[in-house]
Amino acid sequence: MAGKRCSLYRDERYELNGAEYSLGYGSINREQERQVILQDDEDSDGGLAMRASPPPPAGEAPPPPDAFFRDGRRRIDFVLVYEESATARTGSLISGRSGSVSSADPHGSASGNFVFGGGDKRANKRELWRQRFMANLRRTGLDMEEEVVESSNRKLVCFIKLHATWSVLCHFAEELNMRAPLQAHPNPSTNWSELLLKALRLPNVMCEDVPNKPLDYYTCPFRKSKIDRFLGSDNHDTYFTNVQRGRILYEILSTAVFGKKKKGEVGIERLVEEGVFVSAFPLHDGPYEVKRNKKGEIEQPLNPRQILYEYWARWGKWYKYQPLDHIREYFGEKIAIYFAWLGFYTGWLLPAAIVGVLVFLYGVCTMHTNRLAVEVCTQGQSLQMCPLCNEDIGCKYWNLSDVCGYAQVAYLFDHPGTVFYAIFVSFWAVTFLEYWKRKSASLAHHWDCMGFQEEEERPRPEFAARAPFLERNPVTGVREPSFPSHLRHKRIAAGIGIIFLMISLVIIFIVAVIIYRVLVSIPLFQNATFRSQAQAIANVTGAVVNLCLIMAMSRVYEKLAFKLTAWEMHRTQTEFDDNLTFKVFIFQFVNFYSSIFYIAFFKGRFVGYPGNYTLILKLRNEDCNAGGCLIELAQQLAVIMIGKQIINNAQEILVPKMKAWWQKRKIKLSKKHKTRWEEDYQLIDNEGLFQEYLEMVLQFGFITIFVAAFPLAPFFALLNNWVEIRLDAQKFVCETRRMVAERAENIGIWFKILDMLAHLAVISNGFLIAFTSEFLPKMLYQYEYDWDLVGYVNFTLAQAPEGTTNMPCRYRGLRDEQGKHTPFFWRLLAVRFAFVIVFEHVVFGVCRLIDVLVPDIPESLELKIKRERYLAKQALQDSETILKVAARKDDEEDERIPNGGMVLDLTAELGDDLSYGEINNLAKHHTTVEMGTDSEDTNSQTGTPEVFKRRSATSQRRDKRGRHSQISEGSKESNHKT
Repeated sequence: MAGKRCSLYRDERYELNGAEYSLGYGSINREQERQVILQDDEDSDGGLAMRASPPPPAGEAPPPPDAFFRDGRRRIDFVLVYEESATARTGSLISGRSGSVSSADPHGSASGNFVFGGGDKRANKRELWRQRFMANLRRTGLDMEEEVVESSNRKLVCFIKLHATWSVLCHFAEELNMRAPLQAHPNPSTNWSELLLKALRLPNVMCEDVPNKPLDYYTCPFRKSKIDRFLGSDNHDTYFTNVQRGRILYEILSTAVFGKKKKGEVGIERLVEEGVFVSAFPLHDGPYEVKRNKKGEIEQPLNPRQILYEYWARWGKWYKYQPLDHIREYFGEKIAIYFAWLGFYTGWLLPAAIVGVLVFLYGVCTMHTNRLAVEVCTQGQSLQMCPLCNEDIGCKYWNLSDVCGYAQVAYLFDHPGTVFYAIFVSFWAVTFLEYWKRKSASLAHHWDCMGFQEEEERPRPEFAARAPFLERNPVTGVREPSFPSHLRHKRIAAGIGIIFLMISLVIIFIVAVIIYRVLVSIPLFQNATFRSQAQAIANVTGAVVNLCLIMAMSRVYEKLAFKLTAWEMHRTQTEFDDNLTFKVFIFQFVNFYSSIFYIAFFKGRFVGYPGNYTLILKLRNEDCNAGGCLIELAQQLAVIMIGKQIINNAQEILVPKMKAWWQKRKIKLSKKHKTRWEEDYQLIDNEGLFQEYLEMVLQFGFITIFVAAFPLAPFFALLNNWVEIRLDAQKFVCETRRMVAERAENIGIWFKILDMLAHLAVISNGFLIAFTSEFLPKMLYQYEYDWDLVGYVNFTLAQAPEGTTNMPCRYRGLRDEQGKHTPFFWRLLAVRFAFVIVFEHVVFGVCRLIDVLVPDIPESLELKIKRERYLAKQALQDSETILKVAARKDDEEDERIPNGGMVLDLTAELGDDLSYGEINNLAKHHTTVEMGTDSEDTNSQTGTPEVFKRRSATSQRRDKRGRHSQISEGSKESNHKT
């Protein structure tokens, strides 16, 4: 046995320390790997079927029986599903109708004997791929078991349950560089609102104790040779979490070969795309419904999924803090960081919404003191306005007092408070992003993702299937499918051309909406009843039509962008996602914001004057009404933003339910009491986070870029986000299959987009205040003519040139009787540009000051990181330093050692009763106290010294206490242990 063990360790070191093999794409030398894994498995996992199910952690519901194989011991880590006709089935893919095979018998009964049905070549090819794929999974060391269920539509639904043995898990955990726990320590998660309410001695209704809160650990990269140093490693059944097991299984499934490697016939995603398998997913941890007694009390301990539903996904928890640690424990860091960002963003919307409502209420309270509206309503009868369209088609003259109500409402969105609010939101957006960077860094450290770099990504299955060449990867040395970069660049250029074509189509639709508003306003102005509301009706209906066009175009373009990105042949999934995000966002930005930009900066600027009007398709260009363009901008923004939110929320409520209904109708499983894998199979696929991020980023643009025109935008965004969090939570917990967990340090490329929008908001709000609002014209008029704005309305109305109209009339504009701009216009233009320059420089300067004053990493966290790095260096010191410290310990036993006794504790880690001779023996073996390094284990080189035997025995006694019992009593003890 000793010789066998030594051989095993030699093979392991040779394989894991960079030995060169002749590897092909989609392979990591599975045959040699299988020999190592299976040999170790003979010693570690024998007799698993005879033992009872592993006990759950204290306070947590035990896993249901259908979460295991039939032996009740091996946990189901992943499920593959395929369907076939009942008449075409010739036998089990594993062994028998409902067979099982263990890694101890990797070939199974079907290995090497591929059986096919009729003469359908496509069906035979799928069956061949499926059997080759399963044979390769068995060679990797996976256990599998098959269940066959007959549906009502005379189809057989075959479920293949997969289980990874301990040795397989250890091997791939090291290959994927997973983190392993060294010691648990208390790390309570608090936030600023909780601390503020506590300091003010106010009750915090948002806080709630969620059961089974995951512990926090000091961790290091997993090393199979150091397994005895990790907490809970003595319990092979519970050491790896369900999230980690699912990720390992997905890694194996993604690299398993089923056909020709040159054609990219690798991985489960390609098999699902080809229809070989219908689906592949990890299981949920039991049902989400919570059983209660008659008193409404919970009857039994909750599983992790029930905890998330009970304390997070229910509508009644809309005002509670999100249990982010539980979300991360169940779904992984990538999904948890999304909900952390969404919750953080929603929390920061609260002060912006409160200030926006106060600004709006200020406009309501001071509306009747607005001098401009008073003059329009009182003196408008004497001011005859020029027709808004040509007289020969029936448009008539009208009095300015006809738009009295419109002028009063316009003041709600155009008063001095909106200028203050625009500046406030500019500072708010930059400060929000700065503090999110701090929050993101804290979460990354808390979840052990700081500095996380995704392992070298393999080519996407779609890329591998279509790539025409094979080239050696310079990092891994593996021959992979490749695509010439010059061809990719040409396709990217062609894709950019198509993007511009679609943007041109959006501009055409904007022109169409402009023409629609002009055509609708003509009959309304001809009618005396609707004349006062003609422009309001035309603008609102035009905004609704524009919203319908926007939503339709967005759906069409998202599908087009996906096809374009796939056609460009990007190698990795990250490159594909980044390019798709860029394309979709650029188009959606133009699609949603172009009509708003038109009203804000172009409408009414190129109308002309009587006798010299600008025409579009022989129709006069539209002008802003007496209240200005800002009220129209507010209407457009409200319709598009609120309408989009209502449509999206309705889709998120109805579409998943319709898809789930169709999924159950299509599958038609006849059993009344379904197993866990059958229940999950009836759920719909999870489409990821792309649409969720896109929706929130577009919303961020609405509330920052145009907030000067619509102060209530953050308030409606806050209401929407309260609903959005619950809808997304219910979707992930209740309605979709469980996703494979992914690690992430932050929100990725979306942060760059948010930062770009925040800077664009400063420029946009500056131009809105200067060119669209009446703020600067009023200020200049007050300075030059009258501080009380007496006669301001009459001053801003020009007289139509003689001979251009049948009757004398007035029109909006700072022009003289010949139609030329007045000197006041040019002075105002200079003031406007000066204001934009000063506004932008001041706001950007203050924002840069905020960036400098607010560090990206909190000071407390930075000190903690430095402390951990220092302790890691101390733990990694060489044996010569340990000798000196041990000698000093013998001579000066009572003297206090610097650094809190850290170095002495390291020697204690090796054994408190070490003699100087044993330490010297330790130095001869060049052993270091290692935390996640790649040093070779002394055990595997020169035998096991007595000091290591003693340390191993001590470690085993300590580790048997379990992962959940070793919480540090303080930072000092935590540092010693680390």
